Amino acid sequence: MSGCGTFSDSDAGAAVDGRLTLGFVNGGGSQFHTCLQRTVETAAKNNFATLVTANSHQDAGTELANIEHMIARQVDAIILQTVSTDALEKDIAKARSAGIPVFLTSVSTDPSDILGAVVVDLEAVGRLDAQWIARDADGRQVRVGVIAGAPGAASDLLVGGFTAALPARAKVVATEPGMFDAAKARKAAAGMIQDHPDLDYAFVANEQMAFAARKAFDAAGAGRVKIVTVNGTDEALVALKDGRFAATVSNSAGETGELAVRNTIELLRGRKAEKIAKTPIRLITKGTADTAPFYCESAL
Repeated sequence: MSGCGTFSDSDAGAAVDGRLTLGFVNGGGSQFHTCLQRTVETAAKNNFATLVTANSHQDAGTELANIEHMIARQVDAIILQTVSTDALEKDIAKARSAGIPVFLTSVSTDPSDILGAVVVDLEAVGRLDAQWIARDADGRQVRVGVIAGAPGAASDLLVGGFTAALPARAKVVATEPGMFDAAKARKAAAGMIQDHPDLDYAFVANEQMAFAARKAFDAAGAGRVKIVTVNGTDEALVALKDGRFAATVSNSAGETGELAVRNTIELLRGRKAEKIAKTPIRLITKGTADTAPFYCESAL
């Protein structure tokens, strides 16, 4: 199908034999989103549900159009990875007016407005990275740069948690949006190190951008800049071991996706399930990389 977003069906066709039809509206194309998509598709298949998917490509207007598409498909529930917490109220109201409940991933809102959610405590994720910097700086006055994602939703929560938890002697000297895009993050990092050659640390809102930032810093002769980031992918664990990254915070997209599908189905069928579940998070460094959880697989 075509339209404002990118649509596809998994196990396409009308629900049969009492199957539920779920809609999944993804928010973008980062490694997190790609893994989330894969695990939602697998979990839906394993739970005998028909799945209709769409991608909003980090655009709130496209997200609303995707919600309308799911309403037209008469899905039983919509699983939503939103691109903007500011857009949620309108999106949820649109679905509720059509009698379709919404289940959120990564963030939550008023529980009475939604079927449920699997929440990554993004402020806590940012806080763990900031606490690592506090320990590493050990009371020294340090300069910190921030390469955020796309404005709204996940990025704002991550950055807010990070900056609020920095020690008093850590000064944020630059904040640039990387838009969860490697090329834009590399450009942002190149400009940041040019303007602030004495930068000590950089917080980067996901690992894809962090790899690009590392290349920009290294190209500018700033290999000393320590990068803290988010996700816990296999590639990042290697980067922790070889020193390209100093720390990351594991928050498994696989666990988020599987929990979202399982809890959506349980709640739709009136069975016992946690309405607001949490994806586990964990700070990972070089010393703990070998014990980090899988990023795109779930042990649930």
